[in-house]
Amino acid sequence: MIEDKNQERTPLSHLGEFALIEHLTKNFKINHTSTIKGIGDDAAVLNFKDKKVVVSTDLLVESVHFDLSYMPLKHLGYKAVVVNLSDVYAMNATPTQITVSIAVSNRFPLEALEDLYAGIETATQIYNIDLIGGDTTSSNTGLLISITAIGEVEDQKIVYRNGAKPNDLLVVTGDLGAAYMGLQVLEREKEVFKVNPNSQPDLEPYTYIVERQLKPEARKDIIKLLEELNVTPTSMIDISDGLSSEIIHLCKQSQVGCDLYEEKIPLDPAVISVCEEFKIDSTTVALNGGEDYELLFTISQEDYPKIKANPNFTVIGFMKEAETGMHLVTRAESRIPLKAQGWKNFNN
Repeated sequence: MIEDKNQERTPLSHLGEFALIEHLTKNFKINHTSTIKGIGDDAAVLNFKDKKVVVSTDLLVESVHFDLSYMPLKHLGYKAVVVNLSDVYAMNATPTQITVSIAVSNRFPLEALEDLYAGIETATQIYNIDLIGGDTTSSNTGLLISITAIGEVEDQKIVYRNGAKPNDLLVVTGDLGAAYMGLQVLEREKEVFKVNPNSQPDLEPYTYIVERQLKPEARKDIIKLLEELNVTPTSMIDISDGLSSEIIHLCKQSQVGCDLYEEKIPLDPAVISVCEEFKIDSTTVALNGGEDYELLFTISQEDYPKIKANPNFTVIGFMKEAETGMHLVTRAESRIPLKAQGWKNFNN
């Protein structure tokens, strides 16, 4: 963990658990009328009246999901919130509250946790959500962060993974592969730093892809845009584990097949350039890289005219009968079966 050795360090033992929670959360404001009671009691109290409630949770573990040698704690706090909100948006829902639980070792002073919570607070402001509770405990293995996101949606607007039909169009937001290539750049610079601690990396040429890795954004704008366009996806998922894995999830849940067209996959020029630098195939990166947090969804063909001129959306394929299978149609027009080759938690 890179730190300023002259910075004041306050041991967490000086506060104790309850004083620590109170200290870290004192600046968080309540934004939603559905939050009846937030932090400060045995449990939060929420009231969603006639709307459906969606709940999603993620656990981030140091050295597995993040590396503090190049991940600033403010960015980590922000990203930890965003990855959870992305799951809520993938249900076509609006996130309203989060809980944050951390396990932390004694190598972290109070000031480090203040940075972490500053990032969390920034995310709550930008995404208009309430922090309503959580827990803190000690850890022997560094830092662990568990965030639960709660959201609301009208019953008829909920979008699941299992609603795709044959002939539906497969649509993705934004561009793919940038977060993975940002990680490759950061890992490379980390190795250079190990050899020569005096070297200062020049990340300016990689600004876009590094930001996509360290400070991703959830696509709350897409949920609003779809509503304005009067488009309700037939199925939807966020892209956390790679395009290929997420397409397979949609197909299996919906019991359909899919043709994905390589030439349609949206890639930022910066991604193509860095893939060439690293001698990695850009299509492979888009299919398997992950952590893009874009939205992947299907729509009926009748809705195509509503989205076709919008730069936020790219139609990348269409759904077929289940027995036809799931394939990548290459630029050479060969058909390659899709495989889930994205990053997996339990691989050694």
